[in-house]
Amino acid sequence: MAQENGFLPYPKGFATAAIHHAQEPEKWDSMAVVTPIVTSTTFKQFGPAEFKKYEYGRSGNPTREVLEHVLAKLDGGKFGLAFSSGLGVTTAVLGLLNAGDHIISGSDVYGGTNRLFSKVATKFGIEISLLDFNDLANVESHIKANTKLIWTETPTNPTMQVVDLRAVSSIAKKHNLILIVDNTFLTPYLFRPLSFGADIVTYSLTKYMNGHSDVVMGALVTSNQDLYDKLKFLQNSMGIVPSPFDCYQVNRGLKTLALRMEQHKKNALVIAKYLESHPKVEKVLHPGLPSHPQHDLFKRQTSGHSGTFSFYLKGDLSSAKKFLTAVKLFTLAESLGGYESLIELPSVMTHASVPPEQRAVLGITDSLIRLSVGIEDIEDLVADLEQAFAAL
Repeated sequence: MAQENGFLPYPKGFATAAIHHAQEPEKWDSMAVVTPIVTSTTFKQFGPAEFKKYEYGRSGNPTREVLEHVLAKLDGGKFGLAFSSGLGVTTAVLGLLNAGDHIISGSDVYGGTNRLFSKVATKFGIEISLLDFNDLANVESHIKANTKLIWTETPTNPTMQVVDLRAVSSIAKKHNLILIVDNTFLTPYLFRPLSFGADIVTYSLTKYMNGHSDVVMGALVTSNQDLYDKLKFLQNSMGIVPSPFDCYQVNRGLKTLALRMEQHKKNALVIAKYLESHPKVEKVLHPGLPSHPQHDLFKRQTSGHSGTFSFYLKGDLSSAKKFLTAVKLFTLAESLGGYESLIELPSVMTHASVPPEQRAVLGITDSLIRLSVGIEDIEDLVADLEQAFAAL
């Protein structure tokens, strides 16, 4: 579907693929329209080590396999792998490396990613460089002989910086590095990193992909056979697998992803414009707004922005706490991407594990508030924010 606002067209056949790909009723003896949930942990063999397709639930499961095929299709990739959490995906990626290897990561990333890299990976002899991807010359200057991969998010979490993915991909390919992009905020409906040169796309399926705040899961998609084979081995060997029921839940969530993302996008843009004109707001960080310094770059890469963005409230920590406890329809809670609207304070919640000095450099202050705008009636959401501002 073409757009008239300067953003990229939406991916053709997206909703159709989410509903039908790899789940034709003819695949099942029962002709079930909905993918069956197969809970068996083990599968009968014809003879010792002679099995039809599956042998043990950790190694492979029919329900999980359907989800992995759908995920690959939606991202325009060849292979998908599902994991028990988004950080489980990151852990598997670390399994690709050896002690002494070096990772270059964006400095403004999900707090859990920062913590896993800085507090865990380093214990196993993996070097980490957390860099500002707005300065790509500096990023390239940090590449060393032992550098193996580049990890980035776009937009970043929580300050919504946009990474020029074509430029980063060019650097990665020049130095023969693996490029990994966390696409949790946008989903493949709005952004397809593989088409911009990424080797692996990762997701916290917990967020928009599932969309109902009732599953913790992660996934990756790639078109690289060698990387897929290695990561499939690690998925099984590390045991970071999701349950069949959770896979069913996410597969069901994907059926309405296109519809939900449209409403998230519309609602968030209305609220971003409302906040931008509010006298008690210092600044709004939403890449879909012309005021965002990388708005034009964002339009060249995506089909729009999701419901997650941030803003600076005028005031201090006390003001932020007063505002956050005054909201009624927005729920004060971590996470994002569900049908319900959430609000949080990254400095003491999602990014509390980031060292204070690093938060200061990144601009994660005590007045930076992150919103995950849901799909409720927009008038009610605006009214809720208005009454919370009135409490200040």
